[in-house]
Amino acid sequence: MNAANRYTPTPRPVQGHHARKRFGQNFLVDQGIIDQIARAIDAREGQLVVEIGPGLGALTRRILADIQPLHVIELDRDLVARLTQQYPTSQLVVHAGDALAFNFAELAQAAGLGLRVIGNLPYNISSPLLFHLQQYRAHILDQHFMLQKEVVMRLVAEPGTKAYSRLSVMLQLDYDMTHLFDVPPHCFNPPPQVDSAIVRMQPREYPGSENLDRTLFAKLVTQAFSQRRKVLKNTLSELLAGVDYAACGLDMQARAEEIGLPVYVAVTHAWQQARLA
Repeated sequence: MNAANRYTPTPRPVQGHHARKRFGQNFLVDQGIIDQIARAIDAREGQLVVEIGPGLGALTRRILADIQPLHVIELDRDLVARLTQQYPTSQLVVHAGDALAFNFAELAQAAGLGLRVIGNLPYNISSPLLFHLQQYRAHILDQHFMLQKEVVMRLVAEPGTKAYSRLSVMLQLDYDMTHLFDVPPHCFNPPPQVDSAIVRMQPREYPGSENLDRTLFAKLVTQAFSQRRKVLKNTLSELLAGVDYAACGLDMQARAEEIGLPVYVAVTHAWQQARLA
């Protein structure tokens, strides 16, 4: 049901809340951007939508016009109290705690539904949170996040570009990602010192990922990008001793940012086989 036809609860007035730097709080206040995000998410009845870090509830309230109940995860105890005061549990289910420790699989299994995860992620924990969610990808239908624009550019970066990084390779293994639009600082209170952007992340099964040793893959990618300005001969030769990396298309005279995901996957498989020999 769309926002025009859905009753949206009017929260009772509550005392103001000051953004807390330790929680990385920058509250979205621009209604036009909020509506644009909601249209991109396109929440529908029967779906299980989980918002990370609802803050003052600006996006929360807009999503509640499309779907109820909405689940939210909030660490700030003052904001938890505010949200539970504003909305009944029939409309909003508040999970008080740290999203970095939240078990998304339990929620999905209890409901018998895949999750749609959304949120304006605190920029100080965005990368750890993305990696935390990655382990629950089998239970997630899609993710729509507001992130620092620099991070979004890294997520969608192509090999050979300055933004291509360890984060690019690690997450492109499991997601198709799309940079949807930018959000300037003046849309927040307080305004952050950086531009923000919205990214859509859709889990996928990348060829060769089903039997990939992810520990080795992470070790390979991390080591490759540990010294970006050096060629891979200097960073990977010792790690890949005994591995026929040339047969995988790995050029040791290249730098990490010049190597595409298929090669990193192929080298990991070759490394797995070499360890079994």
